[in-house]
Amino acid sequence: MTNVLLKTNFNFPGQKSLYKGKVRDVYNINNEFMVMIASDRISAFDVVLPRGIPYKGQVLNQIAAKFLDATADICPNWKIASPDPNVTIGRFCTIYPVEMIIRGYLTGSSWRTYQKGSREICGVALPDGMKEHQRFPAPIITPTTKAAEGHDEDITEAELLARGVIPAEEYALIKKYTFALFQRGTEMAARKGLILVDTKYEFGKGADGRIYLCDEIHTPDSSRYFYLEGYEARQASGEQQRQLSKEFVREWLMANGFMGKEGQQVPEMSDGWIKEISDRYIELYEGITGEKFVKADCNDILQRIESNVLAFHDEPSGFSMLPRF
Repeated sequence: MTNVLLKTNFNFPGQKSLYKGKVRDVYNINNEFMVMIASDRISAFDVVLPRGIPYKGQVLNQIAAKFLDATADICPNWKIASPDPNVTIGRFCTIYPVEMIIRGYLTGSSWRTYQKGSREICGVALPDGMKEHQRFPAPIITPTTKAAEGHDEDITEAELLARGVIPAEEYALIKKYTFALFQRGTEMAARKGLILVDTKYEFGKGADGRIYLCDEIHTPDSSRYFYLEGYEARQASGEQQRQLSKEFVREWLMANGFMGKEGQQVPEMSDGWIKEISDRYIELYEGITGEKFVKADCNDILQRIESNVLAFHDEPSGFSMLPRF
């Protein structure tokens, strides 16, 4: 198997701290910049699975970089540069502890909730009689709190504001950005013969007081896609939709008795299954971007990343060559 990137522990010039998320390692440089490294870790049901997926980090980082560039006219984002296939360098932001999940269709966890009889998701009322994968009359936002450990939790807009998680005027702007980004993503997906079903966005506040779009955007880890061709026919006949997302990993886990609940064990991930996941991620990249995926050199991923990040600036004393904002 190709080498995989499971963890990092760099000491970059000016480094103040390191935050390790489920998939990404984020380095704080002088409270001015973030070096975000997309690892090959894979998570599902808020659990990091025991084996890494070759090229997964590269897929996520490069898709996110393309969509950040393609949506920069809608709202400011944190990205400055992507000097390595697995790395994005951007503005340091204080991240809001909320994931803005926006859904265009009744699918995935929202469908599972609906199947159990609930007709409300995060305070949004849903009508009776809906079918799995049915399109909502208009996209809905179903935010979740970001948990430092364990599972994220659904929250209504009213609860979010009442708790003071985000000031009302800032949340209004974030909400506006979320709808606009989803609309752009929907249009871009349609040009590739895809439907952007649902996705999540994360936002943060920069030192200048502005709100920035942060982290990844429109990747298979953060988004779900259907194939546009045949969608209506499959809905009419009751067939399952053809998906382009990591939902196939969740489905495999559920079929093998794992949903991240206490006492459940992650099923064994064979070399063949790992390769299949890797191949699917590459297929996702090519379907979403319309471009051929070029595999990066994985002989020594850590050395490659360190060299590329340090080469991005010329002075060893810190990130002094990066633009100031």
